[in-house]
Amino acid sequence: MPTTGNLILDTVLYTLVKFAGFVLVFAMGVATVLTWLERKYSAVLQNRIGPNRANFGKFRLGGLLHMIADPIKMLFKEDFTPDTPNPWMFRLAPFVAFVPALVVFSVIPFGPGEKMMVANTELGILFIFAIASLNVYGAVMGAWASNNKWSLMGGLRISAQMISYEVAIGLTLCGIFMIYGSTDLQDIVVQQGQLLWGMVPAWGIVTQPVAFVLYLACAIAENKRAPFDVAEAEAELTAGYWTEYSAMGFGLLAISEFVEVVLIGCLGATLFLGGWQIPGVHGDSVPLVALQIGAFLFKALFLIWLQMTIRWTLPRFRYDQVMRLGWRILLPLALVNLVGTGIVLTLIDRK
Repeated sequence: MPTTGNLILDTVLYTLVKFAGFVLVFAMGVATVLTWLERKYSAVLQNRIGPNRANFGKFRLGGLLHMIADPIKMLFKEDFTPDTPNPWMFRLAPFVAFVPALVVFSVIPFGPGEKMMVANTELGILFIFAIASLNVYGAVMGAWASNNKWSLMGGLRISAQMISYEVAIGLTLCGIFMIYGSTDLQDIVVQQGQLLWGMVPAWGIVTQPVAFVLYLACAIAENKRAPFDVAEAEAELTAGYWTEYSAMGFGLLAISEFVEVVLIGCLGATLFLGGWQIPGVHGDSVPLVALQIGAFLFKALFLIWLQMTIRWTLPRFRYDQVMRLGWRILLPLALVNLVGTGIVLTLIDRK
């Protein structure tokens, strides 16, 4: 008979295996590919060649070897530390920005059942809000500790931008909670397996189409991605909050942004595209479960592609336009959507 210690050890090992598989292999793997795809996709859209110099002998593989060359370069590059009274804060900031982006993947269901989550909790989306918002502290810490006026200006912009869009995205997702009556991400995905009018899947994009658009806009803004990248704004602030960073400090800040791109895709697929649900496909056999996991990954990758397309299609907003969009347009729309959802649900309950 297994002892309590053995059960705890087995649980810990099983959790670590799931974390390694979904977070380290998938999330970090896709984020690493995005460091190459970001440049290659922009080159295709702008009729350029893009990265193609890294090679292994005669093989260049369309620039894919840059995914290996870039981290090697950062590892051996001089790690410059500016003249600052806060050197430890300066060095710690990239980790504070990077770690929360990875931790939040632990509550996202990538398949049916409790086994397809790293950590099963009924407060999944609230956990994501609580942890994901911490990465802004890393950027602000790095900006402050850089002892650089341009970095400080970028850090101030990040703080204001995060506050502005955190409110809007929170109210936006309240409509999802109201419709499905849960903050448990797995429960929300299960309920999206139902059919509306006997033929339309009850996905979040069907029940909350306005919320989907608002979520995508707010999430991209919180990730400081173009067209909301006023915290970097090379023409105004050199490189913003990471102006003074080099080597792996710069690498961690850069990869954390791509990890958040993957997170936005995974969370959007979970809340609005039915997660691992496939209309008309039900069962718990191994082939079906594998198919459902593949469906979730495909939906997440689709939203990642959509973010990349937006990134290289729309021009950067001015800082005042970013603030005006958040407070005067997205926030009122989120409130209207929330009130409208409540009215519709009340009318349905009275029938």
